[in-house]
Amino acid sequence: MGIPGESVNVFKTIVLFVLAAAAEIGGAWLVWQAVREGRDWWWAGLGVIALGAYGFVATLQPDAHFGRILAAYGGVFVAGSLAWGMAFDGFRPDRWDITGSLVCLLGVAVIMFAPRSGG
Repeated sequence: MGIPGESVNVFKTIVLFVLAAAAEIGGAWLVWQAVREGRDWWWAGLGVIALGAYGFVATLQPDAHFGRILAAYGGVFVAGSLAWGMAFDGFRPDRWDITGSLVCLLGVAVIMFAPRSGG
């Protein structure tokens, strides 16, 4: 049987990683659209705001270790970036993109949810 509240923290961690990914990847995509695709300047402005929101969302994680959160988030970013590209740019990942993102997500699970003694 798990520790009381453990499943709540796992759920909260996952939700916050998804929100952080949407803010960071979406923000970077908006800036990309303004700079590389010639969209209006305000697209970049919205991107900067979204990127700032990402920084705040990351601080809401239950784990208090900056290095752990940002390291694990890197794996979420990899998978999320591929998904964003599929949804918004018509990108079609190949088997190596998918394999790599699954390896990254496995790394996220190990970093965030492996049993630890102490803190």
